[in-house]
Amino acid sequence: MNLIVNSITQGTLRTDLPDFKAGDRITVFYKIKEGAKERIQQFQGDVLQRRNSGVNEMFTVRKISNGVGVERIFPLHSPYIDKIEVNRHGKVRRARIFYLREQIGKKARIKERRIIK
Repeated sequence: MNLIVNSITQGTLRTDLPDFKAGDRITVFYKIKEGAKERIQQFQGDVLQRRNSGVNEMFTVRKISNGVGVERIFPLHSPYIDKIEVNRHGKVRRARIFYLREQIGKKARIKERRIIK
């Protein structure tokens, strides 16, 4: 049974997405339908978590807008995601960084992780 489900869902998995994890600052280009028109809206923030796997994989992005924290959960393999850009890699020691919700100002900053290529 599980093999059948896996074979069906392999066609819907996206391979054009970059590698990112919790603590990274990313920009999600999300398609929004307004009536008959379609536009792309950017949502830039820090990744709090990635959860599940396969088709069900989701990630949470948090940003500060006008002094208010805004979180949004995106399905990773959604056809409405146009692209994802990784702006910087964060240096965190946890897979889920919910402690950022209570921190404000300079405490809410995440150190940058340098990647040597």
